Amino acid sequence: MVRTVLAALVCLLALFPALLPASAPRDETWILIDTRELTLSVFRGDHLVRRFENISIGRRGTSIDKRSQDETTPLGEYHVIRIARDSIFHRFYHLDYPTPAQGRRALEAGVISEREERAIERAAREHRIPPQYTALGGSIGIHGVGAGNLRIHEDFNWTEGCVALTNEQLDQLDVYIDIGTRVVIR
Repeated sequence: MVRTVLAALVCLLALFPALLPASAPRDETWILIDTRELTLSVFRGDHLVRRFENISIGRRGTSIDKRSQDETTPLGEYHVIRIARDSIFHRFYHLDYPTPAQGRRALEAGVISEREERAIERAAREHRIPPQYTALGGSIGIHGVGAGNLRIHEDFNWTEGCVALTNEQLDQLDVYIDIGTRVVIR
């Protein structure tokens, strides 16, 4: 019985490697977003540097294969590709969603075209923002509340798929984040 359960767990982990953070180089600063605990943690290598509590995610939870306007936060490993320090959400750290792996799965499922999948692949190779207007959606990132209602942020998951912190938390996070910072959402 125990062997069967362990074998099943190994199979599940093999199917979803993006849900597990890869081992980090000792000096790499990276971010782990835990969507169950609703925390954002900053690590340097494997050492916890800072943790932010009570973050918000998509209204409809998370998904491995996000679709446009489904209001879910995509799980996986991303990188900050653009930073808007003057945003309606206070700041916006744009992630490189969708990734080539997400593009391939969407192509295999008949959700996007070969042309769109190739454009996602090309953007990743060139370290550019991937296409944002496919059936996979886009504009996924980490942002603040802006001029929004802080009470809603404290009580609900309210985003359309992004990860939100308070503006104050975002100001504190800013010193740890830069273009290329790895972000693992699990």
